[in-house]
Amino acid sequence: QVQLVESGGGLAQPGGSLRLSCAASGRISRIYNVDMGWYRRAPGNQRELVAAITSAGTTNYADSVKGRFTISRDNAANTMYLQMNSLEPEDTATYYCKVDLRRIGITVGTYWGHGTQVTVSS
Repeated sequence: QVQLVESGGGLAQPGGSLRLSCAASGRISRIYNVDMGWYRRAPGNQRELVAAITSAGTTNYADSVKGRFTISRDNAANTMYLQMNSLEPEDTATYYCKVDLRRIGITVGTYWGHGTQVTVSS
């Protein structure tokens, strides 16, 4: 079983920055491709993909965060990061880490963290 723990959330002013971390623990067979992503859910809204990074290091971002957020991963440390700059009140949400284990494009396991709260307010 894979456990994911998010950290780094908190309160920031508009225009400020936060850095989220997602630490993964548990044994993961090296036969799997590990794709990771950050999702968020704001009150009254659906959960949405914020940013994703594949096992090969390719990234994609929601249009709303392009140019402001950067996703990265440290495979040796089993950790994923989300650097959030130029924060806006609309970024206020609970942010969740997600990991997908895949083999030849087939998802064989999905794991979620419990979330970390980000609040952007003046």
